[in-house]
Amino acid sequence: MILLQQILFLLIVAVAVYLLLRRILRIRKNILLGQDEDRSDQPAKRWRSMLLVAFGQKKMFKKPIPALLHVLIYIGFLVINIEGIEFILDGITGQHRTIASAFQEINLTRFYTITLNIFEFMAVAVILSCVFFLIRRNIFKIKRFSGGEMTNWPKLDANLILIFEILLMFAIITMNAADQILQERNVAEYPTTGLMFFSDFIASPFYRPLSTEILIIVERSAWWFHIIGILAFAVYVTYSKHLHIILAFPNTYFANLEPAGKIKNMPEVTREVNIMLGIAATENLETTEIKRLGAKDVSDLTWKNLMDAYTCTECGRCTAECPANLTGKKLSPRKIMMDTRDRLEEFGAHAAKNENDGKSLLGDYISKEEIFACTSCNACVEACPVAIDPLSIILQLRRFMSMEESSAPAEWNSMFSNIETSSSPWKFPPSERFSWADDLKKE
Repeated sequence: MILLQQILFLLIVAVAVYLLLRRILRIRKNILLGQDEDRSDQPAKRWRSMLLVAFGQKKMFKKPIPALLHVLIYIGFLVINIEGIEFILDGITGQHRTIASAFQEINLTRFYTITLNIFEFMAVAVILSCVFFLIRRNIFKIKRFSGGEMTNWPKLDANLILIFEILLMFAIITMNAADQILQERNVAEYPTTGLMFFSDFIASPFYRPLSTEILIIVERSAWWFHIIGILAFAVYVTYSKHLHIILAFPNTYFANLEPAGKIKNMPEVTREVNIMLGIAATENLETTEIKRLGAKDVSDLTWKNLMDAYTCTECGRCTAECPANLTGKKLSPRKIMMDTRDRLEEFGAHAAKNENDGKSLLGDYISKEEIFACTSCNACVEACPVAIDPLSIILQLRRFMSMEESSAPAEWNSMFSNIETSSSPWKFPPSERFSWADDLKKE
């Protein structure tokens, strides 16, 4: 029976690792479909940003209560999964509570008991936090959780992950409760762990009347449910908006360090302007062919833009702060990121087969109306808790429409023409630029 458990455990782990690695490699390959961009400067500042924003969740604390509960879930899940080390050892050896037995032999059972009680406290904290978020999302119906892009799957995904976490935590409480009762009955396979307060208080009253045989089934079922659940959760996360659990760290590390509001110039345009102004010598310039000005599809965006899309938490903070959205415009920065991710998944699948599906991010996913509604105010960038930059994608799509398709609004084209001929957005010659000051001199 022990050998069968070991074989089954290793088989399940192998399948989960295979599926996880395959998905990770697919995501990596999709991100690398983007254009090159150097984000290796100022490493010390990048590490600091990552620690504060991703690990410390600095931006979350603009709203303290949700932030605190989010931190409890985050830390709780990390701490509880330390117990996964013992699960893995038990699965490999076919024994029960391998670490508990080892600690018992060296008289460290008390330390093990304290550690388990910390794990259980965090499990209860995760359960309560998840219940709060489920109520907040489905009963209180917070406005930023709704929107045209929040269709059936995004809503279901958010609820599924919360329910999944609750079930995993209850599995730990159930397993520990049954385990503790079996210890009291001196069942040989169950070493002493000491009192586990929360499982004894919450679950033991329900399981104490059961027979020893049933309790063993309950304990083993909870153990298998938890280990399979953790592995399934790890695979599922890579298909979910909760991929930010992992990608928040590299995404904040590689975030833009330029001052807020500084828009990156296009090198192609900068080169031409420098030539016109006589700043750059034409013979020293690279003669590489310019494939496209701006971006039409995901492959025209940078790899960082594509990482942003996979990191999006769909929390809606960006859309809730967007002035265009607040005034009834069609633009939703969250939708921009979700559309980019969906298109990237589709584009990557076809690219792997060397196929062209004839679609593009601009037009098939994101409309011109959305793009031209943006005021370039950076409110969405400031609001994002994991340093995503929707504005960068919007600007690149808008540049393509303006410079490649000449499909900018008529007012914009008039402004562009004035800048080209008069070096200002207004239609008067440069010689009259300071005419408004003549009246001041007379005074």
